[in-house]
Amino acid sequence: MDKDRRKLDINQVILNLIRDKGKITVNDVVRITGFSRVYIHRFFQVLADEGKIVRIGRANQIRYVLADENSVRAAKKDIQSFSRILGNKNLHEDQIFELIHRETGIFQNLPGNVTRILEYAFTEMLNNAIEHSRSLKIKISMKRDSAGVRFDVVDWGIGIFENLIHSRHLASVEEAIQDLLKGKQTTAPEAHTGEGIFFTRRVADTFIIRSAAKKLFFDNIRNDFTIQPIKHAHGTRITFTIAGNSARELWPVFKKYSAESFEFGVTEVKVRLYQPGGARDFISRSQARRILTGLEKFKSIILDFEGVDAVGQGFADEIFRVWHAKFPAITITPQNMNEEVSFMMRRSIATPGKYKF
Repeated sequence: MDKDRRKLDINQVILNLIRDKGKITVNDVVRITGFSRVYIHRFFQVLADEGKIVRIGRANQIRYVLADENSVRAAKKDIQSFSRILGNKNLHEDQIFELIHRETGIFQNLPGNVTRILEYAFTEMLNNAIEHSRSLKIKISMKRDSAGVRFDVVDWGIGIFENLIHSRHLASVEEAIQDLLKGKQTTAPEAHTGEGIFFTRRVADTFIIRSAAKKLFFDNIRNDFTIQPIKHAHGTRITFTIAGNSARELWPVFKKYSAESFEFGVTEVKVRLYQPGGARDFISRSQARRILTGLEKFKSIILDFEGVDAVGQGFADEIFRVWHAKFPAITITPQNMNEEVSFMMRRSIATPGKYKF
């Protein structure tokens, strides 16, 4: 058999086998022909370059199908996960998202609102790791199952809380967490608005940050948030989940926390997170100042007093008279106050009738 004849036969074997089975591997043809894997792989590559077949998947998941839309869609349907460790050099989050979209069936028949949320959340979190972690490698994974879609972004860098401590001259991991939850807190203000985590955690069903010796768990299904101690680890791990049939949309979340100029101008602060040891009373002016640090960047502030039993006169006065006199254009809206907290807040207001609560 001459060389051209052998080439023609192997090409035909590959195409006939794909038509018969729908999708095949290089090993399928190796077993039939008896030639080496390296030799047979060349024929697959030529057919792919000619646009006759398409490779789907990676590593031991690689399959080849005919280059038509129905065949590609059917092959991708079986690939519902993606995992890779990436070198953090010339890495672009949008290209990685497109790669997952192209090589898997994770997004097939997924509602548009869920796909948009995943694209926003994944690219924001991967960009954070690329630009802030100082990690040489980043691990990403995404998986779809009957419950929905989950993705993880893991780095082995400085760690999100340690990064904030060093860049913003904070005293502890607890202060870094408090600042992070406000939004607009970033270690690169010239390039970032600091809104990525703020919005991403609000469009998830669940959102988890693991870094240093802390785990932040946001559960938007149960409207719950906890901070838990964990074994200390270097770097940061972000975990995001959303149901495949979720009715969430991006735009209402952006709208809720945007000012009239459509900038990120509204933040929500849970006051109880600023008291160490789980205490439920806020008495001093210094506690109020800790809460208010950085909030002058916003146009509207929601202070959530859920879980707070009492506040002191100095605490309330620092917020509604002293601090607000410095930033009179900023709106402060307290909510979820018990009767005692509401009374102390009311008596500290410098301009009666301006607030409704």
